[in-house]
Amino acid sequence: MPLAYFCTDLHGRRDRYVKLWDAVAAERPEAVFLGGDLFPHAMFGGPGAFTADHFEQGWDRLRKSLGAGYPRVFVILGNDDPAVHVAGLHVGEMAGLWQYAHGRVLEWEGYGVLGYNCIPPSPFQLKDWERYDVSRFVDPGCLSPEEGRRTDGLAARVIRHTTIRDELAAASADADLRRTICLFHCPPYKCALDRAALDGKTVDHVPLDVHIGSVAIREFLESRRPLLGLHGHVHESTRLTGSWREEIGGVPAVNGAHDGRELALVRFDPAHPRDASRELL
Repeated sequence: MPLAYFCTDLHGRRDRYVKLWDAVAAERPEAVFLGGDLFPHAMFGGPGAFTADHFEQGWDRLRKSLGAGYPRVFVILGNDDPAVHVAGLHVGEMAGLWQYAHGRVLEWEGYGVLGYNCIPPSPFQLKDWERYDVSRFVDPGCLSPEEGRRTDGLAARVIRHTTIRDELAAASADADLRRTICLFHCPPYKCALDRAALDGKTVDHVPLDVHIGSVAIREFLESRRPLLGLHGHVHESTRLTGSWREEIGGVPAVNGAHDGRELALVRFDPAHPRDASRELL
């Protein structure tokens, strides 16, 4: 049976990467899916340093060690990863270390892989990978994609008129997605995968929604019916709900994020996506 790994929200933690690379060397999966928020926050060592000094070199050492057994590696970024990292990911892709999947449908062993970095508006300042969800609505306590700080160079008019719904439609076009794995940083809205620790919190006396996922991503899973959804972003959801997986419109979806010190490693066979397992290492 083909074996694939899914990890997300490693946030530049070297110990988690070492555990991941050790597991890949021991088990030899055919593919590794990395779901964003991969690098240290910009305040810790500066953007770019982790890609050059650890991320790229770590994968290169693994490739040299495994030779022909080196897996296909699919990568997206997350809302905590500044857009400056995109250049380094393109360099690594040209070197054959991984493929940067954001906004693309790639091929792996007869399956499709569709990647997408973005989340709906959040309270965070960095907005490179934030988009309006299905309209220009912004939840209480959140900043619109037109506010905050951007490093991606997008024009104001593009930001104002771009939604997650529209970008997903453009990336997938009219493709048949029944054999496609969706590698999305954000989870779908209102499920066990997007439950945040916002209980009892208010902004100007307005209660905050404890579900912070994307309506557009939920609609996409329900209408396009891909093979599997791989998601992260909400670290505490599994602890709060007791569940790291859910069916969205008949589509199995899993959460690979974790709010402890361990590495959360999801193993799956694309031929049997509902038999996925999750282990803390």
